[in-house]
Amino acid sequence: MMTSSTPLVDVLIIGAGPAGLATAIAARDRGLHPVVVEQGSVADAIRRFPASMTFFSTSEQIEIGGVPLISPGPRPTRIEAVRYYQAVAHRFGLEIVVHQRVQAIRKTEGVFTVLAEGGLTWTARTVVVATGYFDSPRPLDIPGIELPIVRRFYDEPYAYAGSPVVVVGGRNSAVETALDLYRAGAKVTLVHRGDRLSEGVKYWILPDMENRIKAGEIRALFRSTVRAFRSDRVLVDGPESTELACRAAFVMVGYAPDMAIVNSAGAVISPESGGPVHDPVTYETTVPGLYVAGSLAAGRYNNKIFIENGRLHGAAIAASIARK
Repeated sequence: MMTSSTPLVDVLIIGAGPAGLATAIAARDRGLHPVVVEQGSVADAIRRFPASMTFFSTSEQIEIGGVPLISPGPRPTRIEAVRYYQAVAHRFGLEIVVHQRVQAIRKTEGVFTVLAEGGLTWTARTVVVATGYFDSPRPLDIPGIELPIVRRFYDEPYAYAGSPVVVVGGRNSAVETALDLYRAGAKVTLVHRGDRLSEGVKYWILPDMENRIKAGEIRALFRSTVRAFRSDRVLVDGPESTELACRAAFVMVGYAPDMAIVNSAGAVISPESGGPVHDPVTYETTVPGLYVAGSLAAGRYNNKIFIENGRLHGAAIAASIARK
């Protein structure tokens, strides 16, 4: 077991997604000793993406460490990306502690203490929080949101073939979920508060969804909101206020990063973005030596930082740490 007597780590990185791994590689290149702590497995958030997901980005846009991502298609799949990031971590011999959830960060006399579940503790000169946002669905104050019928994550459609399902939302995750369920034979109703699907829906799937709606193959209730969830139905308010019988309701309205870890270190949170206040060049927060990498830096505006640009944070962070 690691304790507070463990020799100081140069850089303790929380999160083994693309941004965290890129930061660890950049730190190594600077002659620093990085340790990565991950609550699941390497690239765990990507592992939990929908089983049939294909990335919006091309392979070269999500590569890290100068290692090519080889994919037979124009865009890599979820499983190709997971295998790639895990292989990169192995290739660089990164020191990664998996299945350890960090609970808090403390700073005393210039040294950070990082506390994880089960009593594991690390001490570090600098800390980088790269935890992303996929673990934290946006909170919704809707009666019945805690019922088993409600799904806040989506994996695959086959259990719902022939069954009525409801998908809540009108952006990429909702549209992709609705289409995947429809293709597997589910009877899909989409509930969205907007007048139409979001303009940000991927251009290669938007026409497919619009055509399914026009053909009546997917029912869409626009300008509508969920009033309540019941054990076997969803109550909807809108131009067609109704009760929708369903086997499952997939609430795909996005995710919000959890600021509990950076809060525990005393970092200032922006009231405007909901993310940590940080230097836009070095990504250092208001706590000297505490950095943020990847989508966490954007707070609630997580559509501005994704793998393509979040992977670049590591080089800037490592350079800042090395200068110190």
